[in-house]
Amino acid sequence: MTMKDAKLVYQDQELALSSVEGTEEEVGLDIRALRATTGAITLDPGFGNTGSCQSAITYIDGEKGILRYRGYALEDLAEHASFVSVCYLLLHGELPTSSQAATFDQRITEKMGVVPELAHVLSGLPQGSHPMTVVSTLLAAYGAHASTAAEQDEEEAFITLMAQFRSLAALTYRHVAGLPFRQADTSLSFSGGFLEHMFGTDEQPYRVSSVIEETMDLLFILHADHEQNCSTSTVRVVGSSGATLHQSLLAGVGALSGPLHGGANQAVIEMLEMIAADGGDYGKYLAKAKDKEDPFRLMGFGHRVYKNFDPRARLIKRLADEMLRELGINDPLLIIAQELEKAALSDAYFVTRKLFPNVDFYSGILYRAMGIPTDFFTVLFALGRLPGWMSHWVEMKHDPSTKITRPRQIYVGPNHRTIA
Repeated sequence: MTMKDAKLVYQDQELALSSVEGTEEEVGLDIRALRATTGAITLDPGFGNTGSCQSAITYIDGEKGILRYRGYALEDLAEHASFVSVCYLLLHGELPTSSQAATFDQRITEKMGVVPELAHVLSGLPQGSHPMTVVSTLLAAYGAHASTAAEQDEEEAFITLMAQFRSLAALTYRHVAGLPFRQADTSLSFSGGFLEHMFGTDEQPYRVSSVIEETMDLLFILHADHEQNCSTSTVRVVGSSGATLHQSLLAGVGALSGPLHGGANQAVIEMLEMIAADGGDYGKYLAKAKDKEDPFRLMGFGHRVYKNFDPRARLIKRLADEMLRELGINDPLLIIAQELEKAALSDAYFVTRKLFPNVDFYSGILYRAMGIPTDFFTVLFALGRLPGWMSHWVEMKHDPSTKITRPRQIYVGPNHRTIA
């Protein structure tokens, strides 16, 4: 990294700032001495202009539509790597060799068994509970049974939590769907076994379609990390207090549950259902989205970071077209989605503003095509994002510059008052 000089002038004071340049020429101004020197702080609601750390995990260029994990382009990983190999990459910084990948996969498989006591936890939850509430409860309860010693070995903790959360996510689906508690089939792949654990029964195992298995694996890869998003930042914030990996992940799940973050693909399907209920007139809703006086928002288009086409969306669109064609799915909602996408991509209003379909638009369509309920989408997002959360927690733990997170504020309340 190279260092450059910068300066900040505030009233009659001048503060020399060092600027830190990353490996992709991103520049950050180090303002750690700002308040001590000038008495002023920065104000940045949403932290859109604030770098909270230096990280070597994920690189995003929103203007160019680039997303890389540990230097590898997402497109290359999607074509040549499995989700389990991407998990290894995020944790260790390098792709595994064939033998390393096999060993890593086997170690995850060996940890799939869920403690039977969690069946009692499930039985105490209303069947109508939201899946994110159920999986959060199970994850919290699992912590009471987990070995605290295992957290001292970071790779072992990573592997155990990947295995356990996969099982907890599948059990969440089964509970909400009214299916009995069931252990996982450990003879299948990570993604294929997850689908079988969700949908299968002891009397009739679920036959895993290769196209659906590959689609699920790719969706997990696309969601594996996305640098300092809301939930990942939350994991780092909680972890900065010295909280355990398990407790930090619980906080990440909570952050992801919000409709502006992990719930975005659910919002896409709900929007499509609304259009379908209104006769399927997607043109009417395109017009509403362009009307500044109309509060309607076209869900699944545009992105806070990407000012070009979301690279995840490019990959998933191609897969969506192939999967829907191969499975012969004829869902009216999916037809509306395809027509809406086509119309928006040929509309100057959306094209000039670069409001392209994002990963949430396509992932919701694919999950629906797999027969997965809309309110379960965010649980799948959490399972895919888990390796990213854990890798950031490990990186934060070993970063000597890590301090407990404690933002400042600009107070705008009443001045000093007295009680008469």
